[in-house]
Amino acid sequence: MIKIDVFVEDKNWKKRLSNPVKYLNKKSLGLKNSIKLSKNNKYNFSVVLSGNKEIRDLNKKFRKKNKTTDVLSFPFYESKILKKIKRKNIYLGDIILNYYKINKRNFEYDFDRLWIHGFLHLLGYKHDKDTDFYKMNKLEKLILKKINFN
Repeated sequence: MIKIDVFVEDKNWKKRLSNPVKYLNKKSLGLKNSIKLSKNNKYNFSVVLSGNKEIRDLNKKFRKKNKTTDVLSFPFYESKILKKIKRKNIYLGDIILNYYKINKRNFEYDFDRLWIHGFLHLLGYKHDKDTDFYKMNKLEKLILKKINFN
């Protein structure tokens, strides 16, 4: 089971997603079938729906970059440790999404693409090298298909 806690920091999100909690939890049903997660564990993570100011402040504080971005991920565990956890309830971390960096013409698709990207970072995926980028990108596309056509 995957549970997503949602925090809305920018009121503009409500213009596009009237009930972001329901939306994300419905989409999360397709996640476990797309990636290797233990069926015996309960996974939880948070999604913060922010604007430019909030994400810029976090980007500056934690990444030393004084600019906005589309998504930030803060994994609770390093991937090596995450694989060894024996508890039933596992908190994966936090994802912050910037409303103003999402393509408004294809809002739901771009929103899904970004939170999935952040989710994969919570699981330890990175894209520092080209090979890692292609692997992560392929998995993102697979998950997008699963959550949008289930």
